[in-house]
Amino acid sequence: MRRLALVFLVVPLISAGPADPAKSALETDPSGWTDLVAQAGKDLNHWTRAALHAKDRLNAQSQWSIDEATGNLVCEGDKGHEWLRYHKELGDFIFHVEWRFTPVTTGKAGYNSGIYARNSEDATTWLQAQTGSGSGGFIFGEAPHDGKLAKVNLSNQVKGKPVKPAGEWNTFEINCKGKDISVWVNGSTTCEWHDCQALRGYVGLEAEGYRIEFRKVMLKEL
Repeated sequence: MRRLALVFLVVPLISAGPADPAKSALETDPSGWTDLVAQAGKDLNHWTRAALHAKDRLNAQSQWSIDEATGNLVCEGDKGHEWLRYHKELGDFIFHVEWRFTPVTTGKAGYNSGIYARNSEDATTWLQAQTGSGSGGFIFGEAPHDGKLAKVNLSNQVKGKPVKPAGEWNTFEINCKGKDISVWVNGSTTCEWHDCQALRGYVGLEAEGYRIEFRKVMLKEL
């Protein structure tokens, strides 16, 4: 088995600045997008449930479904830590996802999930735009850097609280072009990274213990 040394990658702080566009890329140019949920249908064709780590065991029952009333993709968040992987390996693209948590009325809070981009098929490489209730909007994960697997965390770039609380819809866009990756959240760019050495990979959605809905899961290849 190949063993990779794990190092910590320091990502410099980059201010998004006041010139960020108010509109998403989908709103700015609605041409050339693929609706990945509509394409999948109720059987979730082209999507695969997969464990995220070797220690995670995939539940025999799925926690993903299409709500027939709304057409939204729903993750119940009650059958373990996993991700739903779109089948096509991608290079340059924009991944647009609108999502909201179902508010927790009893028990645990601390909402958690993520939107993936350029993951390896086995998720050894994983880059996640963090969701949350009033928190998140940054990329973190583990990706190759100069031949080693390095931790990535851009949380220090996020200003204020761009993410809306549980029960409200949020819009995330992850823009990947060459070594450049940026995350756009609810009207502004929240973080940028200009040295991503994972140049291809898979997009996906994370299940991590909370009920979450997704709509307008859209992909534009560049």
